[in-house]
Amino acid sequence: MAIPSRSKTAVDRRADELDTIASVLPIDRRDELAELLTDQDIETLRHLVNEGMGENTLRALTSDLAYLQAWSRAATGACLPWPAPEALLLKFVAHHLWQPEQRGIDPHHGMPADVERSLREQGFLRASGPHAPDTVRRRLASWSTLTKWRGLTGVFSSPSLKSAIRLAVRATPRPRKRKSAKAVTGDVLTKMLATCGTDSHRDIRDQAILMVAFASGGRRRSEIAGLRRDQLTAEPPIPVEGGPPLPSLAIHLGRTKTSGAEHDEVVYLTGRPVDALNAWLAAAKIEGGSIFRKIDRWGNVSRRALEPGAVNAIVKQRAEMAGLDPAEFSAHGLRSGYLTEAANRGIPLPEAMEQSRHRSVQQASSYYNNATRRSGRAARML
Repeated sequence: MAIPSRSKTAVDRRADELDTIASVLPIDRRDELAELLTDQDIETLRHLVNEGMGENTLRALTSDLAYLQAWSRAATGACLPWPAPEALLLKFVAHHLWQPEQRGIDPHHGMPADVERSLREQGFLRASGPHAPDTVRRRLASWSTLTKWRGLTGVFSSPSLKSAIRLAVRATPRPRKRKSAKAVTGDVLTKMLATCGTDSHRDIRDQAILMVAFASGGRRRSEIAGLRRDQLTAEPPIPVEGGPPLPSLAIHLGRTKTSGAEHDEVVYLTGRPVDALNAWLAAAKIEGGSIFRKIDRWGNVSRRALEPGAVNAIVKQRAEMAGLDPAEFSAHGLRSGYLTEAANRGIPLPEAMEQSRHRSVQQASSYYNNATRRSGRAARML
């Protein structure tokens, strides 16, 4: 009985260590991760936290590390070796990028049934079929990053691995899907806001979330969920000819997904979104801490902040209440919708990017150009 006792103590110790970094790295599967990850994995995560890596990046690395460990144990019966041999990397590609047609001919093609069953039972696999190429590339990139942080050299740039990925992607074409099938443009947002018509805490909060997320440049759901009172700074009102001045507010985003460690990203709110946000702060009596919080079934405001997934759920719920198909909308639709709406209103792309804080012109213009191309002169030659 001594061995199970030592094993349980080790798991408990890892769970406690995960708790020490939870304030920086939100973890909702702590107990599962404590059993899955090794002592060295926990130490690597702690090191990354101490290095000041962004929360979103840390979340992604932790998620990918947990998946890789679960896959390795299911596929090889052992934890991930560090550094990983090239054969294991090629096995990972073969298990995740495969052809459904070929599996009909050869049942051993792709991920073995017992490996798939193990990952599905642990909650790591939900959809059927091969993985998206971008998901495989991201997990390999995370694997490479974690290898480097251990002071080791991997073979992630080997010609055979690159060739295997390229050939697998070519053999299994997948149409690229947007994170939100449809953009939440101005007209769609108006319909969603119309569902927030009462003075209930939930309606006041959701109205503020939708307006702030959209008007601040299409903020990511993690940025909205993590927004705190000390990130807000009142600005001088904006004069308007023939009308009262508009309230103005600065949101200090700090370090974001695409900014450097020392760069403080700032975006601005003007007019109605400021009023909506102030209305929520007053109704919920929020003077410090997290801005957007959970609300229980009786309408009581919690001290706990919303999770990023809750922002996505709110967008879908409001879409359904507005008579729209919730499957076609997600929180990312507010981000793509902001740039699409900017294009519809003739706002120059550089000006829109100043608010959205996109670093990649190519990424931003993919939303912007679809709107301008559809309505532009080049599409109306006849």
